[in-house]
Amino acid sequence: MGEDLRAALTDRYDALSGGLRDRLISFVLSAFDSLGDYRDRDAAAFAERVLPVVLATQQQMGQLTDAYLSQMIADMMGGAAAPAGVALSEELRGVPPSEVYRRPFVQMWTALSRGHDLVDAIDQGRTRLLSITETDLQLARTHAARASMERGRVQFFRRRLSSGKNCALCTIASTQRYRVESLMPIHPGCHCKPEPLPGNQDPGQVIDEQLLREAHAAVAKGVGQSDAGGRSPDYRDVIITREHGEYGPLLAVRRQNFTGPDDIPAA
Repeated sequence: MGEDLRAALTDRYDALSGGLRDRLISFVLSAFDSLGDYRDRDAAAFAERVLPVVLATQQQMGQLTDAYLSQMIADMMGGAAAPAGVALSEELRGVPPSEVYRRPFVQMWTALSRGHDLVDAIDQGRTRLLSITETDLQLARTHAARASMERGRVQFFRRRLSSGKNCALCTIASTQRYRVESLMPIHPGCHCKPEPLPGNQDPGQVIDEQLLREAHAAVAKGVGQSDAGGRSPDYRDVIITREHGEYGPLLAVRRQNFTGPDDIPAA
């Protein structure tokens, strides 16, 4: 295929997957904003309206990802691209979608119970909805990618950064190789994509020394510390992968904690 054609294929995938994401987010947020009220009946009507579109878009993301990776793998292995399609579960989180898309309303109701005004409470619910929608599409991407790469007998992959701005977590994680049997770690708002690595020989944990050094230098500029070798244990202690009950592998910093039972307001 050649480097130029692979780059063109990646650009096309980014454009198509980005378009899917933007259209879904616009639809879901517009549906939320157009509600006349935000009571139980409105939460149920909202879910009934948006869930068919959300689930269909997740399947589209899966098919698009499978087609893209099939072509990349064919170029690596020297064969013909043969996307077979992927069947994604409607419960990628292991939780019914109707429950997940009720959470923005719970966020809003909780804010009101804590004394926030209505405008702020609605904004909190909207922000939660945006995070949920983006994360669900990213989960569709990572689950489809694992299925596609396993079918193509790929053993290792990397995370390819998005063409826009990327956070420090993603930048440093993109310098590492991952095993295909593991889902790519994500975080809310993450737009990275899995990309197969050629060959079946383990390339080692660090696959982009230069970018890792640059990332450490950028961190050092802010905190006053640096490790020229890019292997400081301190960074590995800060940037870690947690196992989230719904997302799977979650890229995080050590000081981040998940909500526990004590954080759930009493009914």
